[in-house]
Amino acid sequence: MVVRSSGTSEPRPIGVFDSGVGGLTVARAILELLPHEPLIYVGDTARFPYGPKPLEEIRRYALEIAESLVVRDVKMLVVACNSVEVAAIDHVAEAHGVPVVGVIDPGTRAAVHATRNGRIGLIGTEATVKSGAYDRALTATGTDATLFSRACPAFVEYVERGDTSSEELRTVAEGYLSPLREQGIDTLILGCTHYPLLSGLIQLVMGDDVVLISSAAETAKDVYRALVRSGIERGDPHPRHEFLATGDPARFQAVAEVFLGPEIAEVRAAHLEPVGGGPWS
Repeated sequence: MVVRSSGTSEPRPIGVFDSGVGGLTVARAILELLPHEPLIYVGDTARFPYGPKPLEEIRRYALEIAESLVVRDVKMLVVACNSVEVAAIDHVAEAHGVPVVGVIDPGTRAAVHATRNGRIGLIGTEATVKSGAYDRALTATGTDATLFSRACPAFVEYVERGDTSSEELRTVAEGYLSPLREQGIDTLILGCTHYPLLSGLIQLVMGDDVVLISSAAETAKDVYRALVRSGIERGDPHPRHEFLATGDPARFQAVAEVFLGPEIAEVRAAHLEPVGGGPWS
């Protein structure tokens, strides 16, 4: 049953978080689709990367960030990180009384719609690939498509350094992606929110016949649907956004501006407390 909006404007912001700058691809898609919605974005750059870490550790980090955002009175949480989603999205949803939106289901749905031969590739962090979350999401769609997965952990580190085109990176990409190309996939899920920032390179290696699927746009559509169904969308023509990093704010801002432009206003430091503590200062 769809709950219709009451027509009132809900001023609280949407909370979006990731291990670093990658989730800004999701934030950007949300801002484009919902330009009147204020966002609070947290990049956990002090503890980046998440992918190689144990799921229990990722889960603890996610719960800390989610709690700090809820203390800031966000009306929704967007888990803009595949590694966090596989480790903690159910725990985040259970812990807080706000809608929670992830990136895996939207990306999977888009890939099923895009594939022509039923051979879908997935690239992601080690945590995402090992979890089998995309395999389960694909099965849940009822399709008979086959998923071929590869972990590409170094991609995140290159993005966080602002490198999208070096010769070294191209060599790494060829090593990661050639086995998927040989499998004859026609669709490739970019199963990490950092990876769309490498889409030019990935397309070059995979060839123009392979459709690249970023979950960002589809996730933004899910955010829109959740806001409308809950009646908590906002109509402010001049929303105020906040961008925070647990690591060096200046470094985060420099990389973010390269990829997403000067709209990334001042980035402040986020000082997280353990679960049960208060918000950052």
